[in-house]
Amino acid sequence: MILSDKRILEEIDKGHIIIEPFKRECLGTNSYDVHLGKHLATYKDRVLDAKLHNEITYFEIPKDGFVLQPNTLYLGVTMEYTETHRHVPFLEGKSSTGRLGIDIHATAGKGDVGFCNTWTLEISCAQPVKIYAGMPIGQLIYFVVEGDIETFYNSKGNAKYNNPTTRPVESMMWKNKF
Repeated sequence: MILSDKRILEEIDKGHIIIEPFKRECLGTNSYDVHLGKHLATYKDRVLDAKLHNEITYFEIPKDGFVLQPNTLYLGVTMEYTETHRHVPFLEGKSSTGRLGIDIHATAGKGDVGFCNTWTLEISCAQPVKIYAGMPIGQLIYFVVEGDIETFYNSKGNAKYNNPTTRPVESMMWKNKF
């Protein structure tokens, strides 16, 4: 079950959902709009290795925008810091973003109960497109969880993306044993 706008507001009042900064005008019927932060990153190497720590280079989006290029993976970040203590958050692209040919995540659209951070975006595009810091980039949808949570994400010792940040975070696949 997806939370409605009224239920999202109720859960914010209870402290079960935290969105900072929160702007009432960003609340949709059953979602909350998030915005592109000022930091982007790209991987230093063109060929990535899942067993290695692939390093990234950070840069800021200029005030007059930045043109994304096809065939390049950009890591972005939401302006909004979020916490979700009783619901499963899903991050989806906005239709207006998709209609510009921008994908905001390759696979990682679902968060875990207990995720407390900004969202790293896995951005790609179908054709060159100019983007801007602060533009609406996606929407958070909250799902009800059935049953009790044994271990919240923010209390897992092996959680790879627990360190609060305002910049995108590279893949931590290399920390897995395989």
